[in-house]
Amino acid sequence: MKKRIRCDKNINKDVVLCETTNHRASNCTSKALLKDSISFSKRWKHIPFFRRDDYNGASEVCVIKINRNEYTRARRCLDGLESIYKDRLLLNII
Repeated sequence: MKKRIRCDKNINKDVVLCETTNHRASNCTSKALLKDSISFSKRWKHIPFFRRDDYNGASEVCVIKINRNEYTRARRCLDGLESIYKDRLLLNII
């Protein structure tokens, strides 16, 4: 009798790690994640005109997503960022 292959629940389950409107903060975050070999996806989303007050007038927001299994490693990696960039990140808590 063949056994059915079981997959991990968290395969293809990406979660939002952080958001920022600052280009330098997003680049610094990307470099830190790459340095620690953490896979991620980065996407710039357009903000509608009437919602820009929520983002201090910014027209785009960078959303960085990672796999749920690597969340704790990624948070430890972001703890090592310089405070000037870390203050500009909106970190999501799972």
